[in-house]
Amino acid sequence: MKLYLATSNPGKVREFEGAGLEIEMFPEMKSMAVAPETGDTFEANAIEKALYYGAHCDGWLIAEDSGLEVDALGGAPGVHSARWAGNDVANNEKLVREMADKAVRSARYVCVIALVAKNQVLATFRGAVEGEIVQEPRGEGGFGYDPYFFYPPLEQTFAQISKDRKGGVSHRGAAITKLISWMRENASM
Repeated sequence: MKLYLATSNPGKVREFEGAGLEIEMFPEMKSMAVAPETGDTFEANAIEKALYYGAHCDGWLIAEDSGLEVDALGGAPGVHSARWAGNDVANNEKLVREMADKAVRSARYVCVIALVAKNQVLATFRGAVEGEIVQEPRGEGGFGYDPYFFYPPLEQTFAQISKDRKGGVSHRGAAITKLISWMRENASM
């Protein structure tokens, strides 16, 4: 079963690759206006994006919303993670500033994937991974907040671990695993 992925983020595409699904970027996205993201939860935004793009798709389509929740910042940046300060560099600079004097450094990455077909939501899949925010960037890989998101079980940031290893422990990896399980039970793969 082929799934269309509604994203223009190459980092997200890489994380879906190799998951055992036949995934293709939704080509019509390039000619469409950007989907609105007016929800106050990752699930609401994922559903909103999936229905928006899915209305123009003949097959099954997935869209996701994900981001970083930092406990000392009351859950910020949350659903505003990608546009918190404008871009990855500015977002990370703001994160470091906001966390400079914080003793509590716990945080989590969250991802929700919404699956739609024929303009109907079939299911949503949530994944989360717990970690801590470090003050200095570590590693060259990943994207977004990865250089500052320390994962204690591996004693590395998400920017330090390999793509394959990250996929096995990440928020997106957990949501993808749930999606695959649902597809095996509910659709012919």
